[in-house]
Amino acid sequence: MLNSTVTIKVKERINKLDSQDYDNILCWQIVEAFNKAQVEWCRRQLHGINTLREGDEQSTRRKDDLQVLLIKSPILLEQEDIFYRSALPENYLQWKRVDVFACKGCCENRRMTVYLASEENLNQLLRDKSKQPSFSWAETFATLTDDSVHIYTNDDFEISESNLTYYRQPVNIQMTDCANPYTGVTSTEEVISEFKDDIVELIIDETVSILAGDIESGNQYSRGQQEAERNN
Repeated sequence: MLNSTVTIKVKERINKLDSQDYDNILCWQIVEAFNKAQVEWCRRQLHGINTLREGDEQSTRRKDDLQVLLIKSPILLEQEDIFYRSALPENYLQWKRVDVFACKGCCENRRMTVYLASEENLNQLLRDKSKQPSFSWAETFATLTDDSVHIYTNDDFEISESNLTYYRQPVNIQMTDCANPYTGVTSTEEVISEFKDDIVELIIDETVSILAGDIESGNQYSRGQQEAERNN
């Protein structure tokens, strides 16, 4: 959906019918509210805080709606004491999985099953013979800490290759000749939303709710929230 259409729809939703009460809303304010709204929408769908209580990939619709954000990327690992470390990508939003290929002796490129574990359980997992990293069983675990992923080996094997599958942050929209709300610099390019038009419609309702809250317009605020949730 074009940004010009988004602007028209936002102003149409936030204005009283046949009035121009809020036509003084600036383009950068619409851009900022829309970008905030799409992040809130994404987090709600991923976590399942929505009308149907569905998280990511719990239904065909969720898979279809969120697949544009799901990417697989190779990560560079640095070997430390008993684990390998890699910084999370800058556009990281939520974990999905990590693929690891390990080697030990003459055996190379064995695919490992990697479980995401809690940092608080680290010592117990390393001590428990049934849960600690094992090349023989092709299993290990990873934790998230300090904006990085730690993949544990317990000195039992080496990692030759790793790929991270994750949900990334949605791309921020930009409007040509409109001040970028994050840098203050006038945008020289038009960046439209990457989501399908039906999802953009929901994000517009959420955008209207954010703007209505900023200008203390209770009716538009309530309507925007209700429509955004009712159509999920």
